[in-house]
Amino acid sequence: MTDPPPRAPGVGLLAVRRLRLVEAAAPPVPPEEQRAMHRAWDEAVHANPSLFDGPVAACAGLAPEGHHGFVVTWVRTTYRRHALRRVPGATACLPSLFVSVLQPTDDGRVLVGRMSSSTAAPGRWQLPGGSVEPPPAGEPLDVAALGRHAARELAEETGVELPAEDLTLWCLTRAENGTIGVQFLAPARPASLLGERFTVLLSDGTARGNDPELDRMALICSQADVTALGGTQVDYLEPVMYRYFAP
Repeated sequence: MTDPPPRAPGVGLLAVRRLRLVEAAAPPVPPEEQRAMHRAWDEAVHANPSLFDGPVAACAGLAPEGHHGFVVTWVRTTYRRHALRRVPGATACLPSLFVSVLQPTDDGRVLVGRMSSSTAAPGRWQLPGGSVEPPPAGEPLDVAALGRHAARELAEETGVELPAEDLTLWCLTRAENGTIGVQFLAPARPASLLGERFTVLLSDGTARGNDPELDRMALICSQADVTALGGTQVDYLEPVMYRYFAP
C-alpha cells in the first residue's frame, strides 16, 4: 500500500486531456477598492522596484466539459489588480492563471528552481513557469499558445530550449482561491545538459547585469527530496511531484 498524497491547503489536481479557453470581460473594481489597490501596489513596488504593471491573464472560472475536458474562462487585466489580495475584504480580486513545466532528466529526476531576490516570491521553490500573458487582440489563447508561453518560460528561467510542440499537456492544478495552473511535461534530458544550460544562463545574465528569475536549481527524485529543499515552496509542488513519482 502506498502512502496517501500530501494535501497542500486548498490545492487539487485535475487530470485533463482537452482544454478550451474562453475570454470574458474583466469585472469592474469598485472605486473604494481601486484606491486601496493603487495604494497597495505602490507599497509593493516601493518594497520591490523590479515589479512592473504589465498585462496578465487572470482566471474567471473553470468548468468541466466532457470526459477529462475543461473550459477556463479568462480575462485581461494587469499585475496591479493582484495587489487587491493585500487589501482585507476586497471583493474584486481575480485568481491567477499560470503555466509550469515538469522537466525530467533521463535518470528519473525533475528540475525545480528557487526564485531569486528580485522576484515577487524570493526564495520560493517551484517548477519553471509563470503567469500567462494575454495574446494581442484578435489572436486566440489556446493550448498551443499556453505551450509556447511555457516553452519560453523554461528557456528564460533555465536556459533549456525546446519546441513548444514537444510539450505535453499533463494536468491542471486548482487552488482554493480559484488560481489555475496548466502543467506541461517536457521530454527527458540529460542531467548534465540541464546543469550546463542553467550555469551558462546565470553567467550570461550576470555579464549583462540582469537579475535571474531563478537563482538556484535542484534535481529531485522523490517526495523526500521535495521536503529536503527547505525554505518556502509553491503550494502545488508537493501534490504535483507526488503524482509524478507515484508508483
